[in-house]
Amino acid sequence: MNSIEISHLTKKFGNFVSVDNISFNVKKGEIFGFLGANGAGKSTTIRMLCGILAPTSGDATVNGFSITKETEKVKKSIGYMSQKFSLYDDLTVGENIDFFGGVYGLYGAQLKARKEWTLEISDLKGKENLLTGSLPGGIKQRLALGTAVIHKPAILFLDEPTSGVDPISRRNFWDLINTLSSDGTTLLVTTHYLEEAEFCHNIMLINAGKIIAGGTSKELKSKFIKGKILEIESNNPVTLMEDFTALPFINDISIFGKKLHLFVNELYPGDEQLRKIAYTKYESEIISVNQITPTLEDVFIHLLEGSHVK
Repeated sequence: MNSIEISHLTKKFGNFVSVDNISFNVKKGEIFGFLGANGAGKSTTIRMLCGILAPTSGDATVNGFSITKETEKVKKSIGYMSQKFSLYDDLTVGENIDFFGGVYGLYGAQLKARKEWTLEISDLKGKENLLTGSLPGGIKQRLALGTAVIHKPAILFLDEPTSGVDPISRRNFWDLINTLSSDGTTLLVTTHYLEEAEFCHNIMLINAGKIIAGGTSKELKSKFIKGKILEIESNNPVTLMEDFTALPFINDISIFGKKLHLFVNELYPGDEQLRKIAYTKYESEIISVNQITPTLEDVFIHLLEGSHVK
């Protein structure tokens, strides 16, 4: 059963096409990763799915409701959390929880129970009178998640929810996301942290408003990454990258910081020969050569460069 069904969704701002005729489905209870670089169209898509922004053409159903014809029903059945955490810094923790509970129509015993749950998951029990603006990023993030799902929505949209928080807080946040999914909540998550996509059940990659690939992490890697990937460290990686592109045993090459990722084919002559070629032909020294497991970042860079590994 699908919680979200998107059909030929398009959004234009004047002559600029932000989202370009995209279609995909999100199953009930899954964590769906919607990935792409900044400006790819992720946030615009989420705003359309939340009923905040009207599409130029196409439609989508969210929890069975059309985003173009049943906008208010869509809004009542979802939760939304952005990278800015959607909280009021000048309110206390308790006041923020009460406010969002009221917005979603909670009162009395129901609000009290959900308030206790929100305080528990955000590690703020007994701290209701703290100003929200004074909270550390990770705690504030968990509080924002609690207020976004205080009404137990069927579907939760998380738009860059881990931006600006430390790695430990990010990992703890994903534990909460997994708990919500296990309880039956459907989650659509946008992020530019591609390593986080490994936690998603399904993934869709978007670039310049267009869908460029979709599937599980394993499916994407097996479809687009063939053969071995070597990570090499060199004293001059940028120059070596330019020089190596002409070698027949390298299908593709990308730079990752001070290291290169080489996608090699069956003609690869071996590590020592690679070192000799670099030194004698290009006067570059290779410090280390290691075979690595492909990442989603490798897949994404390949697709962006428009060259699939053969």
